[in-house]
Amino acid sequence: MKSSRSRSRSKNNRSRNNNSGGGGNVVNRVFDSSGPEGKVRGTPQQIIDKYNQLARDAQLSGDRVATENFQQHAEHYLRMLSEAQREIDARREEQDRQNRERQAEQDRQNRERQAERDRERAARQEQEAAQPAPPSDPAEAPQPDVVDAEGDSGLVETPESKPKPKPRTRTRKPKAPTDEETPTPDSGSAPEAAE
Repeated sequence: MKSSRSRSRSKNNRSRNNNSGGGGNVVNRVFDSSGPEGKVRGTPQQIIDKYNQLARDAQLSGDRVATENFQQHAEHYLRMLSEAQREIDARREEQDRQNRERQAEQDRQNRERQAERDRERAARQEQEAAQPAPPSDPAEAPQPDVVDAEGDSGLVETPESKPKPKPRTRTRKPKAPTDEETPTPDSGSAPEAAE
């Protein structure tokens, strides 16, 4: 059976390894570094700067072991930072490559569309050139043949020229009066119309 202490250490190592391989988020991520002088907290660049400062202080005090220790801690974060920067650069290059490919494809499609429009325009121009040009004087233009059909004036019959039929009117039969509407001899007035 494992002790709880070793279990927590392995769990910390796993989470530390998973977090350090994140590429872009490593640059701005805040770390807690447990160095020989206690915890140092900050982004990798801030931790590197802090350990370099501690290494200079240790060197000035003549402690070569502490100097080397601080430099190794700084080097660790420097490697993490440079690896993250390489990943960011690789991702950026891949994105740039994809953007260039996408732009090249769009340019190719635009060129094909423009070529198609140019072909259509050229075909229209050829078709217009093949047709005879209309004469500038309407009297010179070819006139349609007029056929005289047995006394016809040669005019085309239009709906406006046809005689209009008379509208049909409907005549209504008078309604037979009901008992209520029948006038009484003593009233002498016409019945009131029901509304």
